Amino acid sequence: MANKTQEVGGIHFPFPFTPYSIQKDFMAELYQVLEAGKIGIFESPTGTGKSLSLICGALSWLRDFEQKKRQEEARLLETETAPLNDGKAQPPLLSSSCQETPDTLRPAGEPDWVTQFVQKKEERDLVDRLKEEQTRRKKREERLQQIRHNAQLKYVAKRERQEEDETERLLRLSREVLAAGTGAEPLEQLASGEEELVLSEYESDEEKGAANGLGEDEDDLEEEHITKIYYCSRTHSQLAQFVHEVQKSPFGKDTRLVSLGSRQNLCVNEDVKNLGSMQLINDRCMEMQRSKHENKSRAEEEEKEPKRRRREPRTACPFYNYTRLQRLRDEVLVELVVLPYQMLLHAATRQAAGVRLQGQVVIIDEAHNLIDTITSIHSTDVSGSQLCQAHSQLFQYMERYRKRLKAKNLMYIKQILYLLEKFVTVLGGNIKQNPDTQSLSQTGTELKTINDFLFQSQIDNINLFKVQRYCEKSMVSRKLFGFTERYGAVLALPREQPRLAGFQHFLQSLQPGVTEGPAAPVEEADARAPRPASPLMRVESFLAALTTANQDGRVILSRQGSLSQSSLKFLLLNPAVPFAQVVKECRAVVIAGGTMQPVSDFREQLLACAGVEAERVVEFSCGHVIPPDNILPLIICSGPSNRQLEFTYLKRELPQMMDETGRVLCNLCNVVPGGVVCFFPSYEYQRQVHAHWDKTGLLARLAVKKTIFQEPKRASQVEQVLMDYSRCIKCCGQVGGVVTGALLLSVVGGKMSEGINFSDNLGRCVVVVGMPYPNIKSPELQEKVAYLDHTLPRRPGQLPPGKALVENLCMKAVNQSIGRAIRHQKDFASIVLLDQRYARPSILAKLPGWIQDRVEVKATFGPAFAALRKFHHEKSGLS
Repeated sequence: MANKTQEVGGIHFPFPFTPYSIQKDFMAELYQVLEAGKIGIFESPTGTGKSLSLICGALSWLRDFEQKKRQEEARLLETETAPLNDGKAQPPLLSSSCQETPDTLRPAGEPDWVTQFVQKKEERDLVDRLKEEQTRRKKREERLQQIRHNAQLKYVAKRERQEEDETERLLRLSREVLAAGTGAEPLEQLASGEEELVLSEYESDEEKGAANGLGEDEDDLEEEHITKIYYCSRTHSQLAQFVHEVQKSPFGKDTRLVSLGSRQNLCVNEDVKNLGSMQLINDRCMEMQRSKHENKSRAEEEEKEPKRRRREPRTACPFYNYTRLQRLRDEVLVELVVLPYQMLLHAATRQAAGVRLQGQVVIIDEAHNLIDTITSIHSTDVSGSQLCQAHSQLFQYMERYRKRLKAKNLMYIKQILYLLEKFVTVLGGNIKQNPDTQSLSQTGTELKTINDFLFQSQIDNINLFKVQRYCEKSMVSRKLFGFTERYGAVLALPREQPRLAGFQHFLQSLQPGVTEGPAAPVEEADARAPRPASPLMRVESFLAALTTANQDGRVILSRQGSLSQSSLKFLLLNPAVPFAQVVKECRAVVIAGGTMQPVSDFREQLLACAGVEAERVVEFSCGHVIPPDNILPLIICSGPSNRQLEFTYLKRELPQMMDETGRVLCNLCNVVPGGVVCFFPSYEYQRQVHAHWDKTGLLARLAVKKTIFQEPKRASQVEQVLMDYSRCIKCCGQVGGVVTGALLLSVVGGKMSEGINFSDNLGRCVVVVGMPYPNIKSPELQEKVAYLDHTLPRRPGQLPPGKALVENLCMKAVNQSIGRAIRHQKDFASIVLLDQRYARPSILAKLPGWIQDRVEVKATFGPAFAALRKFHHEKSGLS
């Protein structure tokens, strides 16, 4: 692939081929957004080369930014050897890494010698900083050679400190036992490997203070500041595709790139990856890392006590190598980082992954659902069954290790148990009974503010911030998970027997010499059916959510028939809160997608509420690369029998409306070659229509021209349906005959409406039946509407913010479905919107920009059908 450098506005953009004019405009605008440190909203339809435009535009800016930075530093350092200026020259412009806020203007009438002195001092300070930065850069290679050795030394020292602390703890424990006298009950001897399950002594941050130097051993290993571009997308397959595009680009050989992701996606140990559950994978990984250090000590211990039953040593991960990890760390001081949404948008995950956004560039691709994604990431729920399981497991853990736990640990564990009990009580249940058999007297959904929920639950006197901090620092959920992994078979919820009696039997089973013990550890049991992760982890997420500001979230109490089916859910109302930190820290943020309309959601709900000034936001939208006559978008207001097409909740289930829809599709299938994809508002409505057509014979009429496929509800079946659909169209195109292709009945917002490529004959016509408005009766949506109406101002001549949200959610889903067709420059397709409400000006304005100028509104079916027949006849002849 040839490298054809393009010059746009004096900027050189390397490109693998001659770009489209819209790609040149895209790169030029992107460059200016990054240079000026703005927030850009970029819309470029699928098939227009958006990924390459992002890559070449952003990396061209980074190339120039680093080059100017080096030149500027060199110039300033050269001037240091010459006499300082006379005070008349202006201070040079600096890069973001060393630039400081300008001082206020000098007072009027200040003597010249004072002004010159201050300016010279500023210049000297500036040069000193630049010299230090240049020295650090020159010594980077030496530092990278030393860092592995230093890290290894620190690792050894840290292990020694841990061993010393453990020795001191055991000595202190022995002294406490001796001080209690000979009548004191001795501590029960723990089984091999069980010591790691006991919580370490916990001290809050206030108690630790700064004296212990926590974290100081990491300071000198802090990564040197390098300007990076963080690219994030929705799925790992999209990230992999982007990496492939980078490698094909002119920047592929010179760009250092690293992909971040969870163990579930990036782990190369098949035995671990096959565990399925993300938490099981995480904990098994951590356990196998520890095993490298524990197997040796366990072997020595067994040599000293040969008569004890030898436990099977835990397997260490063959892929975990400390030296190689350090070598990788040295090499990935990168310029481009690709990562999934969750790693960037969730602060705790971002921190855990070591992602630091200060002064960096962030590109969020496939961002049409960005607001919903942020809301989903920060919303969480926990069921009544999980609350009871967490309480049962944590109570048994506390009883098992009560004598070994320090007062702080016991205090916080009792607080967590109290919280769990109150959460069950507020749902109407009893923590001491089996949730599966508890019927609730009161059912329904109740929505509370955070403060009201805390008061109703009687937990307003507990400092949830401290509890959250304890859970995070002590890793109590991980300890509990290891405990349940070890003795999982005896940790079932109480049935008919009293809890205490069952627990006493559990303790007795752990005593040395008892043959009827618990089931074998999970390592020795059947690993093919892993249990779900610890329910306490879900509780921790819920507790963290309750620390949100009262006005920014709500708690939904869902009381169903039984306690186990009931749940507590936290709903984030203001996604701008977590996003504000991103836009505040970053140099520039780019929000990009194939279909970004309506943009008002991003401006008002996300950016304005995050404190971004309107002047900092830049919008860019380009047309499509296809010729204007390669697309025919139609809004059809009535069917063949002149019945108005308006699929409201009241009208769409009428038999006459379903019949009219079938007649429209029969006519379309007669003139459209290849594949027709028809989107319905919901799975339930698709099922109703399909059943009605089968009963009336319309399904058989459709099958004369098109083989009919339906979108499956199960994700595992989607690939097979798509393969059969594609194979059918290809076969019909080769052999000819009466059947000209296939009809795929899909659902807006379903599995076929995003990320699926219906190019060429797979999608010659896309039909959207009705307008897929969300369920306005949903408590979550009602609260979101009320929140926006209360928070955002109503603009003259526009819908109230809450009503606009409902309309925007509908149109975003429609636009995504429309985007499944027209995937490259020579593609062609018709787009049919079946509902007269699409003709409203406010709705038309929310269609993708490349469709708005071409869409035709047909009041009757006759002219619409004639236009479709002519379009496909001409295009099929050309193709």
